[in-house]
Amino acid sequence: MPASPNPNPRVASEEAARAVADRGVRVSIVRIPPSVHGDGDHGFVPILINMARQKGASAYIGEGLNRWPAVHRLDAAHLFRLAFEKGAARACYHGVAEEGVAFRQIAEVIGRRLNVPVISKTPDEAAHHFTWFAHFAAIDVPASSKETQQGLGWRPTQPGLIADLDRPNYFEALPKGASRTS
Repeated sequence: MPASPNPNPRVASEEAARAVADRGVRVSIVRIPPSVHGDGDHGFVPILINMARQKGASAYIGEGLNRWPAVHRLDAAHLFRLAFEKGAARACYHGVAEEGVAFRQIAEVIGRRLNVPVISKTPDEAAHHFTWFAHFAAIDVPASSKETQQGLGWRPTQPGLIADLDRPNYFEALPKGASRTS
């Protein structure tokens, strides 16, 4: 199968799934937001925590009202199981427990837990503060799983992003040389 010309990994993966479906394999697609949280998180939130530690401030852009959809890893795992067991062929499911958590709320919990200031950045300042992560810090991508919940009977039951983030395990010091983002 030729590689997808689309640089977006999600699009390329979905095109590959459809190509397999065209050959008669029962395929369902499950879209998970970039903010999957819970014990063992190595994604976006630990990156923000590390940046706040390094910069001495937890930042957001503008008013911080841009939204990140989120799902707890255990709820996501349950959705994958349901999609495997009950999913319709060629269906696309959205694994979103929270339609959009304001980025400012995330920054506020990080700031409080690290005892660093929580500050607003202009887009230009954000490029310097967040460096390669600035695009992700700025995106506003609310999403819904209403159809997924109706179609599969999926009901997220785990803590939301803010409640989960506001636990000490996200802020425990790592052994020297270790990284949550590697």
